[in-house]
Amino acid sequence: MNELLLVVRIAGQRVALPAARIESVVELDTLIPVPRAADHVAGLSALRSRVLTVICCRRSLGLPQAHLGNAVREAAVTEVDGHHYALIVDGVEDVLEAISDAAPVRATMGDGWERVSSGMVETEEGALLLVDVEALVAGPDVTRQAA
Repeated sequence: MNELLLVVRIAGQRVALPAARIESVVELDTLIPVPRAADHVAGLSALRSRVLTVICCRRSLGLPQAHLGNAVREAAVTEVDGHHYALIVDGVEDVLEAISDAAPVRATMGDGWERVSSGMVETEEGALLLVDVEALVAGPDVTRQAA
C-alpha cells in the first residue's frame, strides 16, 4: 500500500489519518465561537490569512470534549469541498507508512467510531484505525439526518 499516515490521539485512542489529506499540523491558540453552529464545530480560527472552521474530533465522534480552557490545541488542517478545516486532536504522534490496505474492523467500536472508520491498517508499530477525514468534518448529525 505504501500510504503515509498521520498518527494522532483522539479520546485516548491512537488512530491514523491519511497524510495526503492533511495540509499541515498546527497549534491553535485562538478560537472564536460560532453561535448556533453544529455541536462538533468548536469555532473559527485563522491560519496564514485563511479562516479555518475548527472541528472538535471528540464531539464529532459523539464523545465529551476535553476541558481545554485557554490551552493551545493541536490540530490537523485539511481541505474538504474547497473549505479549510482544523481537526482538533488530543495529540499528534508521528507519520508512519501503511504496510497493508485497509481491512474491515471486526469489533464493535461505538457509533461515532464506526461512522468515521475506513478500516484497520497495519503499520510497523501495529494495527491502527484509519479515520475518514470527511466523516469527522461532517459530524454526527449526518447519520441522524439520513435516518
